Amino acid sequence: SGSPVCGRARPDLPLLHVSALSFIYYFSPFLQEFNRFIIMCSQIRQNYSEDCEASINKQINMELYASYVYLSLSHYYDRDDISLPGMVKFCKDNSDEERGHAQKLMKYQNSRGGRIVLQAIAAPTMQEWGSALDGLQAALELEKQVNQSLLDLHSTAGTASDPHLTKFLEERIPG
Repeated sequence: SGSPVCGRARPDLPLLHVSALSFIYYFSPFLQEFNRFIIMCSQIRQNYSEDCEASINKQINMELYASYVYLSLSHYYDRDDISLPGMVKFCKDNSDEERGHAQKLMKYQNSRGGRIVLQAIAAPTMQEWGSALDGLQAALELEKQVNQSLLDLHSTAGTASDPHLTKFLEERIPG
């Protein structure tokens, strides 16, 4: 209400209130960083190493990539000039399964007090998948890649002495 008086932006506010506002304005970058730090520290986090958290995020990306590749395969075999309904179903089911694994890992990450950090999903290495045999060979190589990533995650959990993650991987994410 009105123009500043004696350097005060709002003359109707008590001087103490203006000083508090000035303090907040002056220290706002620090307070924002402090709030971000406070938010990042979960109260439920216990015996959950940063290595395990980062490896889970990496595995989430791997599972989403696998889902993306299977989706590409599915739609390739659904083309009018290819039309292999059995391959379409197989690839679509596998895409759903891999996405389901990613979602389980995200839920687990949250349950342990970790933070989900999604990365860009790489495009499939091919857009033309060839015959059904070629597609199945690509699927086999993809499964080997996903399995190795899971083994690496399991190893990270063992190194970090994290029995909760080890048990989760053995029971909920079939390799």
